[in-house]
Amino acid sequence: TRKESSAASDVYKRQDLGIKYLTIFAFSTENWKRTQLEVSGLMKLFKRYIYKETQPLVDAGVRVRFIGDRLRLEPSLVSLMDQLEQLTQNNSAVNLTIAINYGARDEVTRAAKRMAKDVLNGDLSVESIDEETLPKYLDTHVLPDPGLVIRTSGEARISNFLLWQSAYAEYEFIDTLWPDFTKEIFSSLVADFGARERRFGGVSATAPTEYTTDFAYVPFGGGQRKCIGADMARCYFCQSEGTHNGLSKDFP
Repeated sequence: TRKESSAASDVYKRQDLGIKYLTIFAFSTENWKRTQLEVSGLMKLFKRYIYKETQPLVDAGVRVRFIGDRLRLEPSLVSLMDQLEQLTQNNSAVNLTIAINYGARDEVTRAAKRMAKDVLNGDLSVESIDEETLPKYLDTHVLPDPGLVIRTSGEARISNFLLWQSAYAEYEFIDTLWPDFTKEIFSSLVADFGARERRFGGVSATAPTEYTTDFAYVPFGGGQRKCIGADMARCYFCQSEGTHNGLSKDFP
């Protein structure tokens, strides 16, 4: 629908938030269980979206990738997907990934099969396989793991989405329906995420309390952080690093 297209563009156009990687779940492997009429309508919607958004995406410097199993999709849709990827392959302002006919279990299964073939062909030894090996065979092998996963529509489940990649992601479950998801809602969620302390199972490294208010750091790729605070004196990281309010700085 027009509202769904607007919601998607509202999100990827928020380049001022410093978000470099964004993945949208468009159609799952389980969605084939819907009626044929509904599935057919969704496929037509995807085609219409690609036709409409191709030039705006190119102009906005957005690089588009698709993940999921394309074998079951209509050849005409796959052709449009391939064209959009090719047209935007040199863009770098935002990396937009669209998951179509995607399911995390299916992705891991396909990755495991590819990895098994490499073992059988002698290109990979069993002894060398560790937790860093499988991600190289996933659909997202060229993408960083997500820091924030937003689940819309009031559902309290993750619906088979990026299960491997989201091991340490932060989650937000909101009641807003996807067609009603706006850039203002997205901005608010990103700000909340930036204020969270992420320890990845390690020891807390809390900054002094007098400097922990009125600031947020937002991940935007390459291990960098962007401060969106309003007062350098109250921002511990800015004070210690001597940078503030829109200036990027690498942090461990």
